[in-house]
Amino acid sequence: MKETVTLNIGSEAFTLDKDASRLLRSYLNDIRSRLPEDEAETIDDIEVRIAEIFRDRISSPMRVITIETVRATMKQLGAPSDFGERRDGTRSEAPETEDDAAEAPSPAPRKLYRSRNERSIAGICGGLAAYFDADPTMVRLLMLLLILFGGLSIWAYIILWIVIPEEPRHRFSLNDKKR
Repeated sequence: MKETVTLNIGSEAFTLDKDASRLLRSYLNDIRSRLPEDEAETIDDIEVRIAEIFRDRISSPMRVITIETVRATMKQLGAPSDFGERRDGTRSEAPETEDDAAEAPSPAPRKLYRSRNERSIAGICGGLAAYFDADPTMVRLLMLLLILFGGLSIWAYIILWIVIPEEPRHRFSLNDKKR
């Protein structure tokens, strides 16, 4: 399970995973460093456009924006170099080409867990929904239909209950910093 961050982009709140948030911030900072100091309105317009793209790409406001969505948005808006030369003459932080994007750190592989939050019985459907980035209600309905009308028996559900580990607890510390 990835940590998420809520950001205000173009006067709208969006929930992004930590890697997507980092990539988007570095992209916007790179663009900001290429624009003249007094061009705050241009950055605001870019953020509004990013918000529009995010609204078009996600099906519900409750969905988390992933790094793939941010990369597709960056590709649609263009490379930071399209906005001009940097004022300070340093190298870009955000990947500008596909070759640079391949060098960017890839997100950690996802693992299948039984959900602690989205559970009705054992958290199997909630865990599958989180793994496949789907709606837990739809996964529950699909599971019910498979159990009632074919292929999947209640024994398969029980075996999944035994085999799939429960999602680890997130330990909170007073030293954790939110960014």
